[in-house]
Amino acid sequence: MENVLIVLIVTIAIATVLNVILKKFDIPTVIGYILSGFAISSFYHFAEDSREVLSHLAEFGIVFLMFTIGLEFSVKHLKHMKKEVFLFGGLQVMLSGLLFSIISHLLFHQELKSAIVIGFALSLSSTAIVLKILNERNEIHSGYGRSSVGILIFQDLAVIPILLMVSIFTSQTDSVSVMLLNTLVSAILVFVILFIVGKYFLERFFDLIMDTDSEEIFLVAVLLGVISASVLAEVFGFSYSLGAFIAGMMLSETKYRYRIEADLVPFRDILLGVFFVTIGMLIDWHSIITYGHIILGLLVGVMLLKGLLIFGILQFFVQRRTALKTALALFEVGEFSLAIFALANSKGLIDSGLNQILIITVVLSMIITPFVLKNIKAIVDYFIKEPDTLRERAIIGGTYKDHIIVCGYGPLGQRLVKSFKEKNLLYVILEHDVKVVDAVIAKGEESIFFANAAQKMVLEHFNVDQCCAIIVTIDNEIQKQLICENIASFGPHINSIVKVMNNAEGETISSLGIKHVVNARNIVADIMEQEVLACQLSIKES
Repeated sequence: MENVLIVLIVTIAIATVLNVILKKFDIPTVIGYILSGFAISSFYHFAEDSREVLSHLAEFGIVFLMFTIGLEFSVKHLKHMKKEVFLFGGLQVMLSGLLFSIISHLLFHQELKSAIVIGFALSLSSTAIVLKILNERNEIHSGYGRSSVGILIFQDLAVIPILLMVSIFTSQTDSVSVMLLNTLVSAILVFVILFIVGKYFLERFFDLIMDTDSEEIFLVAVLLGVISASVLAEVFGFSYSLGAFIAGMMLSETKYRYRIEADLVPFRDILLGVFFVTIGMLIDWHSIITYGHIILGLLVGVMLLKGLLIFGILQFFVQRRTALKTALALFEVGEFSLAIFALANSKGLIDSGLNQILIITVVLSMIITPFVLKNIKAIVDYFIKEPDTLRERAIIGGTYKDHIIVCGYGPLGQRLVKSFKEKNLLYVILEHDVKVVDAVIAKGEESIFFANAAQKMVLEHFNVDQCCAIIVTIDNEIQKQLICENIASFGPHINSIVKVMNNAEGETISSLGIKHVVNARNIVADIMEQEVLACQLSIKES
C-alpha cells in the first residue's frame, strides 16, 4: 500500500508539471498523462502489484466516462441512432476486422486464429480519447460527432464477442455452442435486470435520497448506482463500461440526469487522467529501439487503411466532409484492444514480442489522435473544401443588429420566416443540415446560414447579444438543450423563445433561464378546443 501511495504522489507530481508546460503550447492534457506514465515506468521501477492496483483504479475512468455518455444517450435517443450504431458501426467493425485479419494472416504469416483476434482488435478505436475531446469541444452532437459516437458504441459492444472469440480459440473442453448460449443468456439477464431497476426503482430511490437534503448522500447514491451496474455486468462476463453505459441510459430518463452528470464530471476527469497514465506505463522504450521501424510501418499502415475504410463506408450515407471527419476521429486503435492483446498473450495466441509491438503501436496512435481532433477542420478543409456559397455566407453574419435569429428550418421555421418576410422584418436562419441549406439557397433565400447554433461561437458570430429575439424551433431534445444552455450563458437580457413538446421538457428548458417556452401540444389543444366551441355555437345559433 505504501508503494502505491508513493507511486500516486510521483504520478500526480509529474503529470501536473508536464501538463502545465504542455498547456502553454496548447497541447491536450491526454498527452501529458501518457508521457507521465511513460516517465514513471521508465525511471521509477515499482512493484507489479502497485501497477495492477493503479490499473484497476484507472479502469473506473472509462466506467465514469461511459456512464456520462449513457446519460447523454437515452433509450429513446439511441432508437434514433440505429443507423449510426448498427449500420455504420457494424460495417466498420466487420470490414476493418476482416481486412486486418487477412493482412495479418497472408502478409505477416500469423496463424489464422491469432490473425482474426489481432484483426478485430485493431478495428476498435479509442472511446476514452475521442469522447473526451468531443465533449471538451462541444462537438458530440455535431454530424461527425454523432457518427463517431454511434460507431464507438457498437465497438464497445463488439468487445464482448471478440473476448469470447479468444476464449473459444483457446478452449480445450467447453463446447462452443454451450459457451455462446451462456453468453446470450447472460446478456439478456444483464439488460433485463438493469432495465427493470432503471424503470421501476431508480427514480423512486433518488426521490428518497433527495428527501434527506444532503449533497453528500446524493453523491454516494450516484456512485453506488454506477459501480453496482458495472460490477453486475462484470459478474456476467461483460466489461465494466458496458454496465455503466446501460445504467447511464436508464438514469437519463429521470429528472435527476443533469445534476448527476454535473456531480460525476470531476470524478470522471480525474480517473480518466489515471487511465491515460497507465496507458503510458505500457510503453517499453527498449522495444521502441529494437522494433522501431516495424512499429512505424505498422502505425502508418493501420491508421491509413482504417481511415480510408471508414471514409469509404460513410461517404455513401453522409456528406463527404462528415465522413472524412469521422474517419480522422476513429482511425486510431483503442484502449479495449490492449485488453484483448493482454488476454491473447496470456492464452498463448500471440507471443510477448509481437504483443509489445502491438501495444506500442496502439499507444502511439492514441497519442496522435488528440492533435488530429484539435485541427480536424483545417485538415478536412485541405482535402474537401466547404461549398463556396456556404463558406462565403458564413462571413456575413457579424453585420446583423436588431434581427431575429431562427434556429432550425423545419416546417415551423419556414412558417415563421414566411411571416417575417411579409412584415419586412430582418431575420437570420441557422440550419445545421447542409443539404437543406443548399436547397433553400437554390430557391433564392438569402438569409439562411450553414451553422450549428449549439456552439457558442456561432451565436457570438451572429450577434445574439444584439438580436431582438432568438427562436428555437428544432425537435431534437439534446440539441435543443445545448442551444438553450448557450443562449442562457449570454445573460437574462436575451429575448429567447423555445418550442417544446411536453410539460416535462418545458420545465427543463425554463429552468435554464429561457424567457418564453411554448408548449406545442398545449397550443394545438387550445386551437382544437376553440374550433369545437365555435362549432357548437354555430349549431346553437342555427
